[in-house]
Amino acid sequence: MLRTSPLRQAAALFQAAYGTPPVAAASAPGRVNLIGEHTDYTGGPVLPLALERRTAIVCGPGDGWTFLSASDDRPDRRYVDERMAGRWSDYLVGVVRELAERGAAPSGAQVAVSTSVPIGAGLSSSAALTVAAARALSAFAGRRLSPAVLADVAYRAEYHHVGVRCGRMDQTIAAHARAGTALLFDTATGDLRLVPFPGRLWIVETGVSHKLTGGELNARRRECEAALARCRERWPGLASLAALPAADLSAAERLLPLPLARRVRHVVTETARTRSAAQALAAGELEALGRLLVAGHRSLRDDYESSCPEADRIVETAVAQGALGARLTGAGWGGAVLVLAPKERESRIVAEVVRDFEATFGRVPAAWATRAASGVRREALGH
Repeated sequence: MLRTSPLRQAAALFQAAYGTPPVAAASAPGRVNLIGEHTDYTGGPVLPLALERRTAIVCGPGDGWTFLSASDDRPDRRYVDERMAGRWSDYLVGVVRELAERGAAPSGAQVAVSTSVPIGAGLSSSAALTVAAARALSAFAGRRLSPAVLADVAYRAEYHHVGVRCGRMDQTIAAHARAGTALLFDTATGDLRLVPFPGRLWIVETGVSHKLTGGELNARRRECEAALARCRERWPGLASLAALPAADLSAAERLLPLPLARRVRHVVTETARTRSAAQALAAGELEALGRLLVAGHRSLRDDYESSCPEADRIVETAVAQGALGARLTGAGWGGAVLVLAPKERESRIVAEVVRDFEATFGRVPAAWATRAASGVRREALGH
């Protein structure tokens, strides 16, 4: 159990650093994606849920912009029209710029941030930060933005200003989540459908951090774009990779060179798995859901090549110990694994996963449970 809430920690940090209490606050959750990995930017469905762990932003009047984080307690003075600096505060600068485009940004602010979402664990700490910031700063400016606008502000901050070639899943779940549900988000149409998720998941962190502003994620996105261009030579009306019919997958694999063929195979099969997973969850068929999770992990490992030895070991051990399913979640190359286990055996299964991981890698992984939580909200400040 976390001893101090992110909101209280952010408010105390603000008071200590700036000498006055904050006047506006908001928080947003991290997320775990049940299934639908790398389909949000290829036109397919995703099935995330919001974590109980959150990021809190508090703010108050300031001359210009100063950002402060509980994990880096040196105030970061920024000019929002300058070049990005390669620091965590770039995400907030991007939010300010996007809010300003909509006339929803204050002229300046002092800001403090605290989070209980693990950083670099594939649990969308960046979207929790940007969505919470969009809500707090727009409220401070006297504006109330809809969840859809908050998600768009956060997405554009990350994609266009920070340079992460992400899709819209993370920001969408952070803005629209409802407690006790997962969210089936069809990225091609924008349709959102809540699916009951009354139980809980275990998260086992690999301890391998990833950085999304360069490297593998951006490379995979370029590969998917190249594959789509080649497929459109054969199927000119193809809207996205995820729209490729399963019946045409074999023809597409023959058409494409490696590794593009494997990337397309992952996207097409993951799209089908995600729709099936939503149906299984809605029907309460957790064993069927678990099998889809495991199949999705194998596809990430073999076709998308985005897993890592630590994640593979966690999945293998969890399933061997009786978990219904387990899968790497998030972009990959590190991060965290979700474990879906029978309620009466989940503690024992996770304990065995932790023990095996320590014996294999020489360190104890963080492991914790979460239920499906609510999305972004404005927070009350007690002065």
